[in-house]
Amino acid sequence: MDKFVDVLRQLPSLDWAALCFLLAAWIGYAVFARRRARSRPSFLGSSNRVRRQWMLQTTYREVRVLDGVVVQQMSGASTFFASTTILIIGALLAVIGSTEKAIELVRELPFAARTSLLVFDLKLVVLTSIFVFAFFRFTWSIRQYSVGALLVAAAPEAAAVRDDAQRQDFADRAGRVMGLAAECFNDGLRAYYMAFAVVSWFVSPWAMIVVATGVIFVLYRREFRSQVLQALEGH
Repeated sequence: MDKFVDVLRQLPSLDWAALCFLLAAWIGYAVFARRRARSRPSFLGSSNRVRRQWMLQTTYREVRVLDGVVVQQMSGASTFFASTTILIIGALLAVIGSTEKAIELVRELPFAARTSLLVFDLKLVVLTSIFVFAFFRFTWSIRQYSVGALLVAAAPEAAAVRDDAQRQDFADRAGRVMGLAAECFNDGLRAYYMAFAVVSWFVSPWAMIVVATGVIFVLYRREFRSQVLQALEGH
């Protein structure tokens, strides 16, 4: 506890400002993107509508092997990133265990900020925390895709569906589950983007502010201004 308090005291005010800016930009953009998607097309929102349409078409198919393969493929992306994140977390924990050697390597980099050992540890802890968050989001995405696969497997036979309302109800429920899984995967990817900004913190707090701003700009362009979104919307 004393060591933690000592770190807080040693962290310069500019580093505090950069860290607060990163968190505010990350959380603020997440809130902004969710609200913005209610009034205009977004990549996640448009792809979720495609997922619902996919689940609706599932109710018309007698053989749903292809649907199961697609769910498995999407879950595989989350599994890949979850496995990769575990390796990154392990590597960061190893660096934390040998901070003195790591800080000497960083100091040899041009323009790298000169910081104390405790402040360097704090930066590593922040970076590790981001990847831990990403790991939880990726693994929760995997679980939700598993539920989606169960829904596809439990879908009634096409000939057994009595009316269109039953098809719509299934499409709403299954599409919603697939959309939530995709949202968790998106959160994990967003954490990876923000981790790049934290890496620049080892150079200087100003670098982290600039990179974080650039990351938010890239996220916005891909979410609301990308060519993929235009294709999904039929433009």
